[in-house]
Amino acid sequence: MKLNKRNNNESLRFKAGRRREMEIIMNNDKLIIGGHEFESRFILGSGKYSMKLIEAAVKDAGAQIITLAVRRANTKEQENILDYIPENVTLLPNTSGARNAEEAVRIARLARELGCGDFVKIEIMRDSKYLLPDNEETIKATEILAKEGFVVMPYMYPDLNVARDLVNAGAASIMPLASPIGSNKGLATKEFIQILIDEIDLPIIVDAGIGRPSQACEAMEMGAAAIMANTALATAGDLPMMASAFKSAIEAGRRAYLAGVGRVLTRGASASDPLTGFLRD
Repeated sequence: MKLNKRNNNESLRFKAGRRREMEIIMNNDKLIIGGHEFESRFILGSGKYSMKLIEAAVKDAGAQIITLAVRRANTKEQENILDYIPENVTLLPNTSGARNAEEAVRIARLARELGCGDFVKIEIMRDSKYLLPDNEETIKATEILAKEGFVVMPYMYPDLNVARDLVNAGAASIMPLASPIGSNKGLATKEFIQILIDEIDLPIIVDAGIGRPSQACEAMEMGAAAIMANTALATAGDLPMMASAFKSAIEAGRRAYLAGVGRVLTRGASASDPLTGFLRD
């Protein structure tokens, strides 16, 4: 009995020690973009803005970065989105509406002049039906803006060669789409995103199409550095609860990635208990 009790105590101490180790790892595990550190790995995308959405994203999801479409800064005569965003939150102006590199560069420069800082998310789309990014023009804009000192975060269709070109152009992160913007369809491009995670030495931030906390968790388990979402929160029945769910899911996915996800058998089965099996004669 004494031996069993001692073994149980040692087991409890071991588990407590492992929990403390994981807490230390998580506390030191920062999202670093262009030399800037962030504790949160959730980014609120622009689009469906409201005071409740921003409040929930910051308070319940823990967002420290919020994107801002410069062309939407003033949505009404007496309403300014900038008034909704807390001072301790980093603004990420995007070039939404740009159809080529020239327009994107102009929008980025305007955002800097307006006092939005050096961060910029490049969005260039000529396709108005599916809203797919123009990778070629995105590379051009990234190179120009990176040389001007911007922290450039390009939104792109996941393609390894394009991602490599963006790295060479000076991107601070890579933001592949998971599925079409606003669709909430989840990780439709999962295999291509995994390739970027495995091959690109920059934060891979999964953007567009993430519709559920479970999808965000899966992306984080794959090794994504962060998740950007908007529609999933804005169209939820209970916005604060959904924001909180995304926060928990992203943190859980990150913990699983750091812990090392268990192996998957391609064939057959493996007994989880050594006593599992059939009696022998």
